[in-house]
Amino acid sequence: MKAAIVERWGQVPVYGDFAEPTARDGAVIATVEASALTNLTRALMSGKHYASKEIALPAIPGVDGVARLEDGRRFYTGGIGSYGLMAERAAMHPAGAIELPDHVDSVTAAAVPNPGMSAWMALDYGAAITPGAHVLVIGATGVTGSMAAQLAKSMFGAGKVVVTGRDTARLDWLRTVGADDAIAMTTEDLGARVAALHAERPFDAVLDYLWGASAETVLAALADSHPAAHFHATRFVQIGSMTGQDITLPAGILRGNGITLSGIGIGSVPPEVVGRARTEALPALFDMVADGTLQLRTQARPLAEVAEAWTAAEPSGTRVVLTP
Repeated sequence: MKAAIVERWGQVPVYGDFAEPTARDGAVIATVEASALTNLTRALMSGKHYASKEIALPAIPGVDGVARLEDGRRFYTGGIGSYGLMAERAAMHPAGAIELPDHVDSVTAAAVPNPGMSAWMALDYGAAITPGAHVLVIGATGVTGSMAAQLAKSMFGAGKVVVTGRDTARLDWLRTVGADDAIAMTTEDLGARVAALHAERPFDAVLDYLWGASAETVLAALADSHPAAHFHATRFVQIGSMTGQDITLPAGILRGNGITLSGIGIGSVPPEVVGRARTEALPALFDMVADGTLQLRTQARPLAEVAEAWTAAEPSGTRVVLTP
């Protein structure tokens, strides 16, 4: 069958012939209709991600996607071992897959789960958002960050959502779908703005998709702008590291404030929370995208163009989806 193939860690996938998957341990063979090209997929194939050790090369990338059974039913499913979803066919375990409603097309259905469930778990489990909460989303102009900003308001009832980013057009758009305030990191002093907003009304949660220098700036601003005598709990949830893998964190920031630091990713979320994300949150996310309550832009590209799509800059706020 035709598939995207990675033979060495860090290699750009090539389009070629790969052995057919086999149905074993209760799996069935399904025809793949779409697979999202995500940052997680790229990271796993780099060999540097902490979960790369679960993959043996050569491998087909594609963390998740949409596959159709012979009876016509479509499912959102994940890859198994070295057989990801960027292929014509894939093995899937029906018990662990989510059957898709007819009103959601396969490209959209492939694009929603990765950012949607990540954002939902960050808001529900990581940040424990309650109605009326004051939320800051660092790096909100990307696919997952923008989804988190929207869900914070529409699904979790946040009282105020502040977003940061470099794409000013996307920041303006975010104001139309739930954000109450925006900080343009290209023209504004991030630390000063965060400090002023935190002093005015402390943030209950910070969702960070960037890490690196911006995280250092925000943590320092949170610590410096709220008096220690007036305790306030702020959950800082680390989700992405688009601008750096490491930060310098003075001990006093954690000891002198009500800031708790945690992360959301593979291995950091209890199985029962992941289960709720799949069975409760995901169907709701599909419905919200279908009726326009939740905005997500997609760009479909042929699987044969995987090398070009893999190395190209992702269109701002748009999820690229490969179709065999």
